Amino acid sequence: MQAAALLHLLQFSSPSLPVGAYSYSQGLEAALENGLVHDQASARSWIVDMLHQVVARFEAPLLWRLMQAFAAADSAGVARWTECFVAARDTAELRAETIQMGYSLAKLVEALDIAQPAALAMLRQQDEVPFPTALACATVALDLPPGEALLGMLFSWAENQVLVCVKSVPLGQVAGQKLLLSLRSEIEAAAQTARSLADAELCNWSPGLSLLSMQHETQYSRLYRS
Repeated sequence: MQAAALLHLLQFSSPSLPVGAYSYSQGLEAALENGLVHDQASARSWIVDMLHQVVARFEAPLLWRLMQAFAAADSAGVARWTECFVAARDTAELRAETIQMGYSLAKLVEALDIAQPAALAMLRQQDEVPFPTALACATVALDLPPGEALLGMLFSWAENQVLVCVKSVPLGQVAGQKLLLSLRSEIEAAAQTARSLADAELCNWSPGLSLLSMQHETQYSRLYRS
């Protein structure tokens, strides 16, 4: 991997990317409130289950397909997978999260002037831009290797989940880093799953997460927006 591509990958995988990822827990805060996550072991179990059962089977495969569509200038493919992702957000919070982050990242891509006019045109053609669509546009614009870009997305997701646990379980900083380090092989396996699934195998069926997300909408005391 070239140094420039690596630096771009680090920048766009960083939690300091101004898209607001740090303000979302994706249902984890509701799991904390319900006692499903309460220590380091249960935190790791939650993250691993989410990674393999939800992210690796839907969000990551859609990012993979969107990167391919942008690289091929396939506007129909971009539209198809964008609509599919938005339609699959089955609670108000999860839908608002991806639209807000996608909007912020799309504006950042335009402000940084990194994408070709054709890619920006495909981005602007969408009625709503979810986060994976904006991220796919950015990674293709920066000529990032798709495999590494997928790993970057998965690591960024996992890091954010660990940070939620550090703040809210709470876990110590060292425990958080141990937890994140222990996820390396899980992230690699999730990336392999995401690359290998056929279209008919994509699935975001996670009723427990959906219920927790809906409960979070009315949770009395909370730090996160989802």
